Amino acid sequence: MKLLKLRIIKSNTCGGLLDALPIPFRIENNATDEFTPLCLIGPNGTGKSQVLQNIAEIFQLIFRHYLPEEEFGNPNNELEFELEYLFAEAAKRNTRVRIKRIKKGKSKATLTVEKYINEQWELVEGTSGVIKLLPSKIIAYTSGDNETLSVPFFVSREGYAKKVAESAKDKGNEVGDPRLLLVDYGTNLEVLVSNLLLNKDSARKQLLEELNLKALNSFRCVIQLNHPQAPTGGINLTPQLQSFIDNLVSCSTHSQIDQKKRIYILDFLVDESTFEAFEHFWPDGALDLYSSFHKLAMLNDLVIPKAARTSFNQSIRERKFAARLPEPFSEHKVFRFERVEFISKKTNKPVDYVSLSDGEHQLAQILGMFCMAKDKNTLFLLDEPESHFNPKWRVEFISKLLAMQTSIGSRLGGSTSAMQECLLTTHSPFVPSDMKRESIIIFKKENGKVSVRRPEIETYGSTFDAILQECFLISPAMSEIPKAEIERLLQSDDVDEITQGLRGLGDSVERLYLADHVRSLRKKEVV
Repeated sequence: MKLLKLRIIKSNTCGGLLDALPIPFRIENNATDEFTPLCLIGPNGTGKSQVLQNIAEIFQLIFRHYLPEEEFGNPNNELEFELEYLFAEAAKRNTRVRIKRIKKGKSKATLTVEKYINEQWELVEGTSGVIKLLPSKIIAYTSGDNETLSVPFFVSREGYAKKVAESAKDKGNEVGDPRLLLVDYGTNLEVLVSNLLLNKDSARKQLLEELNLKALNSFRCVIQLNHPQAPTGGINLTPQLQSFIDNLVSCSTHSQIDQKKRIYILDFLVDESTFEAFEHFWPDGALDLYSSFHKLAMLNDLVIPKAARTSFNQSIRERKFAARLPEPFSEHKVFRFERVEFISKKTNKPVDYVSLSDGEHQLAQILGMFCMAKDKNTLFLLDEPESHFNPKWRVEFISKLLAMQTSIGSRLGGSTSAMQECLLTTHSPFVPSDMKRESIIIFKKENGKVSVRRPEIETYGSTFDAILQECFLISPAMSEIPKAEIERLLQSDDVDEITQGLRGLGDSVERLYLADHVRSLRKKEVV
């Protein structure tokens, strides 16, 4: 899919900040089948993250209406909008879709889905017809610095967990997989292990090379269903969740199982037989395995004190700022990874996962989530994805992402990444410098009102200073302390003091002004 335009008519999730704001993502004629991320850039408080949140809430509302067997979270029923996008409905055929939810007068807001046929909009009749035009997955990433995007995903997670608990207790039907999928810092190992066990050799190699690693060596899974911190009677499982555990036991190299305490300690020494075993039980690949790990990990919520869970669930139902649930102690978790080891590319010796930096965790996680998604109608929402990267990786981030998508497309005959969509936010000039101006949207807030526009300069290949000036009105970019020092020295007549100050300053236009000031003072001394 490719986003074309969005108009938020009313949203109660951001204090009306985006109300009546039209956002032109793409012109249909310029929406190629190539993977071309869209970048939202601008100062804090201009609504960038809220746009991602609103898009997730729009689809959550649609999923809840047309796919109640998959989406169990209570949607944002106050949301009014109009969204248009291109959808890859069939081979070499893209359909223009428009979804509206508009309230007229005192009547209840109505949800309609249309597609553009023969130069006119036609209403899509029937649930099955609508479902064919909806993204298969909406995968969001947040580094944890801004929880705005997380709200609809936590709402979905709460509804899913409640449904699983009901189904396990009543031995009811299995619960469908939600299409909203949040990948955050807590899912690092789920993403990485899934990819390194079940993705193609080329994908595994690319991920490992980014981390300067050679291979996944070994890991342990611990599952404890009758832990003292668990609810009375232990954790109830649906048949599906029990099957995940049984399959992990079958794939393990060595297992210790305490049937009375319902504790499983499963060790995996990764070799060719391990790959074959996981491929047998999870034939649909890495995303399916990740989903299984993630569903087991969601059981960890059940060992959190009830008061904390009640308070958290109340806040997300009211769509307030999504504070996170407190993380249980590792030894209290229902499901956890332990002793994850890789083989170092440099030393050829085992290295522990915890030795990787936050930036390495983040890079593996982001590239890994793109590796897992095979469907061309997948929508990625990334909130400040480069926040923990060093400057070099920030410069290279888009190129790494494009290289990964090119690799995915070549592995699958070029059909996957072509119509995947990616919308990301950033405060960094490094990201737009790798993207054409048509893919950049600048957000600005003035007198409490948000406006958006395309850059007036060509961002692709522009210097970081030029992008900062265009997007943030910062020229040149410099921290406040040295800037104040330079301004003070420019007012000084003490040549020795200024000369001493120059020795401690890096290159900048202001430093040249200061050097000119010294020369002027010395000329006056000569006169």
